[in-house]
Amino acid sequence: MTDLLSCARDLQGVIAARADEIDAARRLPADLAQTLAQAGFFRMALPTDYGGLELPPARMIEIIELMGEAQASVGWCIMIGATTAINAAYLPDHHARTIWSDPTIITGGVFAPKGRAVREGAYYRVNGQWNWGSGSANCAWLVGGALTVGDGPPQARMMWFERDQVELVDTWHAFGMKGTGSGDLVARDVVIPADRSVSLSEDKARIDRPLYAFPAFGLLAMSIAAVALGNARGAIQDLIGLAGGKIPTGARRPLAERASTQADIARAEGMVRAARTLLLDSAETAFAGASQRGSLTLEERAHLRIAATHAVRTCAEVTRIMHELGGGTSVYETCPLQRRFRDAHVATQHIMVAPGSLELAGRALLGIEGDYGQL
Repeated sequence: MTDLLSCARDLQGVIAARADEIDAARRLPADLAQTLAQAGFFRMALPTDYGGLELPPARMIEIIELMGEAQASVGWCIMIGATTAINAAYLPDHHARTIWSDPTIITGGVFAPKGRAVREGAYYRVNGQWNWGSGSANCAWLVGGALTVGDGPPQARMMWFERDQVELVDTWHAFGMKGTGSGDLVARDVVIPADRSVSLSEDKARIDRPLYAFPAFGLLAMSIAAVALGNARGAIQDLIGLAGGKIPTGARRPLAERASTQADIARAEGMVRAARTLLLDSAETAFAGASQRGSLTLEERAHLRIAATHAVRTCAEVTRIMHELGGGTSVYETCPLQRRFRDAHVATQHIMVAPGSLELAGRALLGIEGDYGQL
């Protein structure tokens, strides 16, 4: 863990220097993806049984946050690859060993059940098209959610595909998170073993350790929040770097000497620190519950989602404040504040941290009966 934290700090400058290149390429460069894979960033949530690090969730937040500070698209791709690997605790051992046989393997995909999987004996025949396939170009295995047909009531399950079983469609021309390569995945009559699929909300993890008693969707939400926290931290630092030398039009003193700038910087710093503290506290409390009881209470899961959603939306507001403080300078593509602003507001659109996630958490806290499988 300490080595990966140190590695993340060492790589921040390298990644930040390539930020424009990454955005222009609209994907994570293959050489950088391999550097990150070799260092272990995509193995943070992978069970130790398969060469993973199996880090506590709070430590993952800290590492992903550092990468998000360097460049949000890179943090996002790490987040997707790392959280997808939690599937290894649910898949049968022989499939997990096949998928993660190489320690530099990168996995990714989309959990949303936009596909259709028809049961044919011991197999599923899968068809579907999924958007938001972040980081897929560098993946050797990909997952797509599908509704099952022909083996009881329809169930949303994640289907695991070898890379050559899926077509990647370049649809990623986006407002923000440009460098994530989040194009579409297409499966046409792909036949896979039925047991090479999992339901993270219905199935019980095969590996009985605390990380895999932690809610998978909660892990995803908090990891999105970690990217947002890093990006907001980067926006504050970008503004500080700008403010000392920028003299606004019609003014005589640098932006940094304005009382309003000083107050906004302090307010933004407080907002990020408070959101970060709440997220880490919720993650540590939830992980303690998983360690002690082998499961989380519904209230703990609700608090985790509240903390993640709050962090993402708070960080978007922080980037807005920094973008506004930057004045006319912020609108130019040469200014990193415009990217921070765009990336932050794309992060808010993810379903795991959208406003509906607060409704779900609120219903749980109010004691209203319902399906909380994705909380």
